[in-house]
Amino acid sequence: MNFQIHIPTAAILGPALAVFALVALVRHRRGLSGWQGGSLVLRVATALYAAAVISLTFFPLWIYGEEYRNQAEWIGQIQPIPLLLADITMAPNVIMFMPLGFILPLLLPRLNRSRTVLACALISLSIEAAQLLQYIVFANGRAVDVNDLIANTVGGLLGYTVLRAAQRGTATRRMLDKVSPPSATV
Repeated sequence: MNFQIHIPTAAILGPALAVFALVALVRHRRGLSGWQGGSLVLRVATALYAAAVISLTFFPLWIYGEEYRNQAEWIGQIQPIPLLLADITMAPNVIMFMPLGFILPLLLPRLNRSRTVLACALISLSIEAAQLLQYIVFANGRAVDVNDLIANTVGGLLGYTVLRAAQRGTATRRMLDKVSPPSATV
């Protein structure tokens, strides 16, 4: 049976953000640490950022059946050689992960540069693996590129560097401290 199913971004991310909003509201009303004031603002910004990244990397989601399926072998969707086709198209990936490198140490103050970059690399690897799985299961044309992994990781490093530079200024450090959770265990 030939078929094409389109799952729009809002169908998945809309309910997910609504559930997050409900959880945030309940935690805020209960006065839980990390869910008040600036910390709540940081968590909301993080949820919106995550939704944007998911929207850019996984949607629109198309599911194809029978003759509509992409017939190319899944192994052909992987670009394993780093920087072979590196060009300006890597810039959006760098930009996309800069906020992650900035946000992670604010959410988890114990993260140093190495751990932040490692977390960014692992999140990027997870996205690439999920895109490959999407291709295998849904034949939706997603490609997996080691250059995306490199660019995302560099973006995380740049975001971390910008955060640390911003924290050197007294005024920006105070503002950033207001949005950080009170402790790393929250």
